[in-house]
Amino acid sequence: MKRRDFLGAMAGAGAATALTACGSNEDNAAAAAVMQPQKTYQWKMVTTWPKNFPGLGTGANHIAQLIEAMSGGRIQVKVFGAGELVGAFEVFDAVSQGNAQLGHAGAYYWRGKIPCASFFSSVPFGLTAQEMNAWLYYGGGMALWEEAYKPFGLLPNPGGNSGTQMGGWFNKEIRSLQDLQGLKMRIPGLGGEVLKRAGGVPLTLAGGEIFPSLQSGALDATEWVGPYNDLAFGLYKVAKYYYTPGWHEPGTTMECMINEQAFNELPKDLQAIVRTAIKAANAEMLAEYTARNQQALHTLVHEHKVELRHFPDEVLRALKSLSQEVVEEAAKADALSAKVWASQKTFKEQVMQWTEVSEFAYLRARAL
Repeated sequence: MKRRDFLGAMAGAGAATALTACGSNEDNAAAAAVMQPQKTYQWKMVTTWPKNFPGLGTGANHIAQLIEAMSGGRIQVKVFGAGELVGAFEVFDAVSQGNAQLGHAGAYYWRGKIPCASFFSSVPFGLTAQEMNAWLYYGGGMALWEEAYKPFGLLPNPGGNSGTQMGGWFNKEIRSLQDLQGLKMRIPGLGGEVLKRAGGVPLTLAGGEIFPSLQSGALDATEWVGPYNDLAFGLYKVAKYYYTPGWHEPGTTMECMINEQAFNELPKDLQAIVRTAIKAANAEMLAEYTARNQQALHTLVHEHKVELRHFPDEVLRALKSLSQEVVEEAAKADALSAKVWASQKTFKEQVMQWTEVSEFAYLRARAL
């Protein structure tokens, strides 16, 4: 009996030792996997903005920095300004073709490729920045944007917002719609189509071309963004009148597009990091513009003696009417454009009811 008990105990001890050894091997294997160097990804980001340009260029830089920091250096992103790797208006193709993994731009620049693209950037007399984010994130806008970019192998993301922009810089006063006749103005997207309908001549120029074009007389007027960026470009040196409001860009969404193949090659945790970094930068850009614009406007008006003007109500009413015509016509370009505009238009009609009794009512009360 004692011998049997002794042998049984030895067998049990052997089994336990075997199990312990097995567990130890698994632990060692896991530890070895953790200790192995993880794969790093070298990515490029191309932008439509001048290198390190305040707000827009630095916003692209911020996305790259967040991705690298949040990934612990597993994704390293090198940012190229307009003209460094590709031209400002070649960003879409560069990312679509895989020559860069990320692109920071404005969707309305690609209207020639994707008729509905402008709806994902800014619509004249359309959604504000807060309303635009609400439509994209919670109103079905993102699904439509992804549908539009899918054939090009791209994943779109909101990559910042400038808020309501300024109406632009003019070398003559705008007293009536007649003053827009023959006016050569740098203004992209649907806003440019509205100006054309009003008798003006819209031109699409990269940011770096604006100052010399105004200086030479090739332009009579320009819009860019707002005081923060306009001060940085020195536009006050070549134009006298600064008009508000930016009827053509009430809340302009910047985009950060991702090459879909490059994104799919990332492990799941890095995919989440890329998306989250872009989303964080989207919110932060709007905060920066809100803070910097008021500082820059004070400098423009009080130090550089810029003449701040408001478009007459008569002009705004006419531009609003023309905008409605242009937008409805743009929505008829193809089936997807119709679907996108139907979604955004419905959302706008609904959200305006809340904006009226919240933001607008409060701002009106604050001004009493």
